[in-house]
Formats: sequence, C-alpha cells, structure tokens
Amino acid sequence: MSENAAQALARMFERMSQVIETEKDRLSELDGAIGDGDHGITMSIGFKAVNAALAKLDLDTATLSEVMSTAAAGFLDAVGASTGPLYSTGFRRAAQALATRSELDLAANRDMLVAISEGIRDRGKAQRGDKTMLDVWLPAAEAATTAVAEGRSKQEFWSAVTAAADNGAAATATMVAAKGRAARLRERSLGHLDPGAVSATALVRAMAETM
Repeated sequence: MSENAAQALARMFERMSQVIETEKDRLSELDGAIGDGDHGITMSIGFKAVNAALAKLDLDTATLSEVMSTAAAGFLDAVGASTGPLYSTGFRRAAQALATRSELDLAANRDMLVAISEGIRDRGKAQRGDKTMLDVWLPAAEAATTAVAEGRSKQEFWSAVTAAADNGAAATATMVAAKGRAARLRERSLGHLDPGAVSATALVRAMAETM
C-alpha cells in the first residue's frame, strides 16, 4: 500500500529524530563552547517526544495539519527551555499553513519551511545575523520560495534549500551572538558555530531526504 501524505510527514519526523541522535554529542560539544552544553540532549528529547506523540495518531485518517499540531504539542511538552517554544511555534504555524493541503508537493513544502521559519522568528524576536537557528531556517525558506517561483524540479528545490541551510550554518562562525546565552559572551562567541543553526541544518537535510 502506498504511503499517504500524513504518513510521509510522520516519517520526516522519524528521520529528524535519527539525524539528531547521530549529531547529539557534536551538538552538545558545540553548545559547550558558547552555551550550556546540552543542546544535543535537548533536541534528542524533543524529537523522541514528537515521535511518541505521533505514534498515537491514526495516520491513515490524519491530516497534515494534525500531524504538525501533534508534533508541536509533543515537542513543547518535553522541552521547556527556549528551544521548546521556538520549535513548537514553528510547527504550529506549519500546521496552519498546511490546513488546506492534502499533498506534500513542492508548494506545500515551501509553505512548511516558510511557516516554521516565521514562527521561530516571531516567537524568538530574533533576525538573520543574530547567530541563531534562524540563520539556517530563513535562508532555507527563501531558497524554497525562489525555487517554486522559478518552477524548479524537486531535486533542484531541495538542493537549493539544503545549500542555503549549510551556508547559513557555516556563516554563524563569523557572527557575534545577539540572542540567547551565547550573547553574554559577545565577541568571544566569534569563531564558534551556533549549535542551534547546526541542528537546524540537520533537520532541513532530514526533510530533504524524506521528501
């Protein structure tokens, strides 16, 4: 039996959890240089909770919006730190953006990326260049929007999105942190990759692999 859109979206979250598990130690190591040193653990807990919540959902009948809303609630319930509300808001916005969608075509994927990035931006009151996960999510969303507008193929779409994410994460090493715990270090944060940006890139890659 072929996979429906809700099942594909749930599988995306499974893949996100897998890549976070693979990167968990590195993420915490990066965070140890400019933060609390627990980013990998936090992200691992969050996405395990998301998948536990999704396991209770009937994916044969669930809508894309319901999958996203369930993911948002699961993440927030498990992660109380700043990352929890940020990703929860992003996923909740994506649930709203996918409310009228029944297929995960490129336009739906664009809407999902844009909604996640805007939700995180609005909740965190941050912007591009602040050395945060937004330095990945915003460029990825912009690349998705451009790719759809230019009529790119699925492969070209995700190549552009992942390249924008990778470049965004790499650029954080040249930035001085303006948000979060790293902001207390000011110039001493220079030269370090932002762990939130690195984990965001892993998530974008998981999306690309699944979709």
